[in-house]
Amino acid sequence: MLALVNGRILTVHCQEQKPDSEGSFPVYDPGWIVISDSKIFAVGAGTKPPVECEKVIDLEGKVVTPGLIDAHTHLGIFEEGRPKEGDDTNEISSPVMPHLRAVDGINPRDMGFRFARENGVTCVCCLPGSANVVGGLGAALKTDGDVVDSMVVSENVGLKVAFGENPKRVYGSRKKTPTTRMAIAALLRENFVQALHWEKEKEKENYSGGDIKKDIFVKVLKGQIPLRVHAHRADDIMTAVRIAEEFNVSIILDHCTEGHFVAEEIAKRNIPVVYGPMLLGKVKQELGELTEKTPAVLFKAGVKFALTTDHPEISVKHLMLCAALSTKEGLPKEEALKAVTFNAAEILGLSHRIGSLWPGKDADIVVWSRDPFDIMSRVEMVWINGRMVYNASEDRLQLVRGNFLGV
Repeated sequence: MLALVNGRILTVHCQEQKPDSEGSFPVYDPGWIVISDSKIFAVGAGTKPPVECEKVIDLEGKVVTPGLIDAHTHLGIFEEGRPKEGDDTNEISSPVMPHLRAVDGINPRDMGFRFARENGVTCVCCLPGSANVVGGLGAALKTDGDVVDSMVVSENVGLKVAFGENPKRVYGSRKKTPTTRMAIAALLRENFVQALHWEKEKEKENYSGGDIKKDIFVKVLKGQIPLRVHAHRADDIMTAVRIAEEFNVSIILDHCTEGHFVAEEIAKRNIPVVYGPMLLGKVKQELGELTEKTPAVLFKAGVKFALTTDHPEISVKHLMLCAALSTKEGLPKEEALKAVTFNAAEILGLSHRIGSLWPGKDADIVVWSRDPFDIMSRVEMVWINGRMVYNASEDRLQLVRGNFLGV
């Protein structure tokens, strides 16, 4: 077993609040963590753990957090530095492609995964793009590994659907449907209705045959998979909500740029949000109301939310920076940290494994040189599944050479 001792442990464990904890989760200062194989064995207060460990690392007062989680990226399917040949985000041969799977397009050698690890991001949700009304199935995966199958944590994180400007632009330029917001909504409704009819037909004794596309929609209708809804404008957000209520399906709102206008509507329906990327310029009409104030508005309204870089729109390395920027507009620091750890894990349905430092959870751990909200703070060490995958004291040149040359 490995012990990390003499650190400031920000557990971000929000399910068992302690009377002596700071804010909404326990903080141990000084504190320790014991790692056994791929899991956290124990965590607690004091200068050393009550169990013997083969190896001990003195953190010398450094800050420890759970591994960061980016709940909406295109890591591996839109590769860093390869804008054409490395772009597999959108299959634009049809606006409805529910049967596509992000895992089938992810390149684990994408250098973006290295950037993620070096900056404390240990798990990401990878989604298809937003050119289509229905883009395909996303997946959550750890940021360390040579084979995608060994990196995957879950393939049930959501079916990507998109409202607004992107599908209109892509298909409108080809003079194909959808060219309007009405057509986007109609296409989605049409496919849900067809899936309901198909499911009834399957119950007939003489039924034979299958339909992989409709089967995905049926899983959404049965609550087995949520919809991951790309929506920036408030009217698009509410159209998504309207359709979700019509068919009684679960949705997660991605981007939610104008969410501050409809925060109360989102909150009263308990719809989670993955907000961002905040660091974008207002490069298209839908981003005209982009503001760093939205996370604080969502929090005050009672919306559960996570933050995203939407990598490669903004590099995944800046996820913690996004959290820090959100605090200057009134979001409490502990809520900002939750937005890139525990909340993100809950939204992905993975809080039983990741998102906090607690016994039994995956040993995804980040050691920071100082408060991670400090612009001068840097990542010192990172563990994923109990294995050290980054150490700032190592030769960075060797890390780069290993990534590019395969040595």
